[in-house]
Amino acid sequence: MTPRLNRFLDSTRLTTPVLVVDLERVENNYRALSQAFPRARVFYAMKANPAREVLERLLALGCRLDVASIQEVRAALAAGAGPGALSFGNPIKRVADIAEAWARGVRVYAVDSVDEVEKIAGAAPGAEVVCRIRVENTGAEWPLSSKFGCDPSEVDAVLLRAAALGLEPVGISFHVGSQQTDPEQWGPAIVAAGRVFRRLGAAGVRLRLLNLGGGFPTAYRRPIPGLDAYSRVICQSLRGAFGDDLPDLIIEPGRSLVGDAGVIETEVLLVAARGEDRRRWVYLDVGKFGGLAETLGEAIQYPIVSARTGPRGAVVLAGPTCDSMDVLYETTHYELPLDLRIGDRLRIGATGAYTQSYSSVCFNGFEPLRTLFV
Repeated sequence: MTPRLNRFLDSTRLTTPVLVVDLERVENNYRALSQAFPRARVFYAMKANPAREVLERLLALGCRLDVASIQEVRAALAAGAGPGALSFGNPIKRVADIAEAWARGVRVYAVDSVDEVEKIAGAAPGAEVVCRIRVENTGAEWPLSSKFGCDPSEVDAVLLRAAALGLEPVGISFHVGSQQTDPEQWGPAIVAAGRVFRRLGAAGVRLRLLNLGGGFPTAYRRPIPGLDAYSRVICQSLRGAFGDDLPDLIIEPGRSLVGDAGVIETEVLLVAARGEDRRRWVYLDVGKFGGLAETLGEAIQYPIVSARTGPRGAVVLAGPTCDSMDVLYETTHYELPLDLRIGDRLRIGATGAYTQSYSSVCFNGFEPLRTLFV
């Protein structure tokens, strides 16, 4: 939690639950990432936090945007992005949405199947396409490998079909998984991409772009490697796979730009002993359906802070809705002060990413997560 966020929350009593985002931290994160990867163009994955305030701050710094839907295309353009600064990175798109994006000036589209190529050829003739390949997600706390990406052995057919239909195959993309804590995972993925570049080149299709994806982590409860570790592995792997003929590079960070820039202030609704073992359950006014969807499977473990300083004990943490799925942490060990009381405030740190955008519209009548910016 940044000092600016704590000072702001200490100075006023806000209606909870509320997410507060430090735009200065977002800017600092962008500058640090740009410095670590000076050869790469940064496309912010706006699904992480699509707030206009975030987009405007990043666009002013020269950042580009990775969009996942026509709604995000519209929001990006409304925030001041030029269409040339957008990449339509979702490989599954509605034909009408492709056509609208093309009409609005978006020229780069992700694919991972021949069928998607054929849709784009019909709705966006002459578009540039980047084929996403499937790679290992070992080490990622939020894996992404099973839903997207074709096998590297299939990419040739996808891009050769694109060329035959008049599209421009420009490159390869991959994603090693969100909140990727193992920098080494980029190595095999880059090697696989290099093989594709060589095979397609031999077939007469010269690729020029490698999209390294996102996955760069933010700090939750466990230590994470520094950006220098990621930069070192990626640079070494690129030299090994491509030699001096390096492709143009793109990175698509989301979580690493906005994650540690946010904090949710929440109120304790109930503290109760449950079950035969009389475990202490703490119910908050924010839960899975209020923005903390990434606690599914207890995958993302947010730091949680109380102002009370007395002895602490184990708790189960749950949200406010009438849904038994709305339990945040039951098997993961969390401790909170033993004298915690109804009405106390807690702060959930590193909640700038995938919270506001995940919150439900009105499940159980609860409003979407309110967000403020400092």
